[in-house]
Amino acid sequence: MNFIRVLCPALALLLLTAHFYRLGALPLAALSLALLPLLALPHVWAVRTLQLALVLGGMEWLRTLAALAAQRMTFGQPYLRLTAILVAVAAFTLLSAWLLQPRAARLRAPAGHAVSES
Repeated sequence: MNFIRVLCPALALLLLTAHFYRLGALPLAALSLALLPLLALPHVWAVRTLQLALVLGGMEWLRTLAALAAQRMTFGQPYLRLTAILVAVAAFTLLSAWLLQPRAARLRAPAGHAVSES
């Protein structure tokens, strides 16, 4: 389970990196890529930074969805598949932020007190 809690946010960050790179937003692509090592740090600030980045990333996917769907509707092109894919990617990105939450709770727990991960 811990492997999934790291793999999903890593994949979400890599998807954001590719998205920003394709848009030509190289500073944002570099920032998304630079956040990956934070997954290895056992600090609350690192988890919160990643969660913030992933929530903002989810919002970016929804912004992209609105722009592309509007463009396709304007030109009378199909947009349902695009909508389904981008909603799924946005949900995956937001789910990845949520998956980091138990790790943060575990880090805040006093020494000797286990925090359930379920």
